Amino acid sequence: MTEPAPGVFRDRPVSFVRRSGRMSEAQERAWSELAPAFVLPVPRDTAATSVARGAELDPVAVWGRTAPLVVEIGSGQGHAIVHGASSRPDDDFLAVEVFRAGLARTMLDAERAALRNLRLVEANAPEVLERLLPAGSVDELWVFFPDPWHKKKHTKRRLVQPEFVPHAGRAVRPGGMLRLATDWEDYARQMRDVLDAAPEFERAFEDDWAPRFDGRVLTAFERKGERAGRAIRDLVYRRAGA
Repeated sequence: MTEPAPGVFRDRPVSFVRRSGRMSEAQERAWSELAPAFVLPVPRDTAATSVARGAELDPVAVWGRTAPLVVEIGSGQGHAIVHGASSRPDDDFLAVEVFRAGLARTMLDAERAALRNLRLVEANAPEVLERLLPAGSVDELWVFFPDPWHKKKHTKRRLVQPEFVPHAGRAVRPGGMLRLATDWEDYARQMRDVLDAAPEFERAFEDDWAPRFDGRVLTAFERKGERAGRAIRDLVYRRAGA
């Protein structure tokens, strides 16, 4: 990745617009009472969601054990990752999200489920993959229903682009899995084209689309897409080099 010029922090648009909506009283309580246990402190660069260079975390120190690590990018309200952490207690989970209300909801549900194998990070996902996570530390990387940026003038903001692949390839171990899902057909095809062309990953499905990942719970995003008549597309790729 080319370094930004002096005085320029990010050299391409991020895949989100950070909105400052008000949180509920319960969400505010989550930040004050639960964040110390769940949210990882991150050294910052210029932006509030940035990750400073040299900020690499130590998974064993964070989770207190050596276990497979599952990372979800854009965890939203946390439904998928809370379900995953609840059903797979022998694995460790990391939720990556920039919206505080979603992270707060995730913490409330995680506390209710008494989860101790889930942590959260409030940061820009490509920087988490490039800087915060040790190389080859991720067993599964989930990207479920990322913002489709469906207007043509905004598609450059989509997360899954050729520039994203080296970051994902760095973080995922050889033989590890990259799982994706979207309800926008053109984005699904873009994801497939980008990853089919990437030497870092190889298809782990045979037909046009992968079967639905049974570890992915039905979320509001998926229900909304189905109500609108959009087909849900799953993709799964294996990190090459195993």
